[in-house]
Amino acid sequence: MQNNRLVRALRKLAAAGAVALAPLSLQPVSAATAATAAPAPIVGGTRAVQGEFPWMVKLSVGCGGSLITPQIVLTAAHCVSGSGDNTRITVTAGVVDLRSPDAVKVRSTKVLRAPGYYGRGKDWALVKLASPLASLPTLKIADTPAYDEGVFTVAGWGAAREGGAQQRHLLKAEVPFVPDAACRAAYGSALVPSEEICAGYGQGGIDACQGDSGGPMFRKDDDGAWIQVGIVSWGEGCARPGYPGVYTEVSAFAAAIKAAAATL
Repeated sequence: MQNNRLVRALRKLAAAGAVALAPLSLQPVSAATAATAAPAPIVGGTRAVQGEFPWMVKLSVGCGGSLITPQIVLTAAHCVSGSGDNTRITVTAGVVDLRSPDAVKVRSTKVLRAPGYYGRGKDWALVKLASPLASLPTLKIADTPAYDEGVFTVAGWGAAREGGAQQRHLLKAEVPFVPDAACRAAYGSALVPSEEICAGYGQGGIDACQGDSGGPMFRKDDDGAWIQVGIVSWGEGCARPGYPGVYTEVSAFAAAIKAAAATL
């Protein structure tokens, strides 16, 4: 199962050299019915409206990310090669159309990959930008597991089908929480329940895909504001029946993420 995990990570980074999230659109469904009920499969998702998710960014390394401070992007550890000075990543922000002349592009200056990351769990990393994107809102991260259930939204520019190419326009989708027991039934010991959260439909057809790595999974908090609960991490293929998407559980690392961000 660990091999499947690595294959998925490579697929996410492979298509067209740069890819991102491939969300889809569902209706709210309880965890109990998520394994059996789902709307018509739409792996490509629906287009997001300009300004709908203004903290979404695309990384030139082939991953997505979220702006958690004006100058720091949260992404996946497997999207970066390590920690230290790094000016090789270009972040595109502020648009839903990657070809828009209004796109803001900023280079990275430093990268911090989760301490102890070795390919299983702890899949988070931070990218510091050369200059702050002060005109864009930031996305709050969950520091409690209270929001680690219900229906989540994912968004990005990733492939609309397994093996497909990246998308020009930002796509969005909703996926329901999948309990650890059901997710472990699919992935066995490859899953790290204390560090990962699963979402998707038992029937498949709706999922993140290659290039979605590092992008956020989010929902509304009690005040009606968006809050990030997951980071696209891995899975078996894209939208395959019986294999939900696996996401880094942000609440498990919120304190570490905030402390690390303060050092960049």
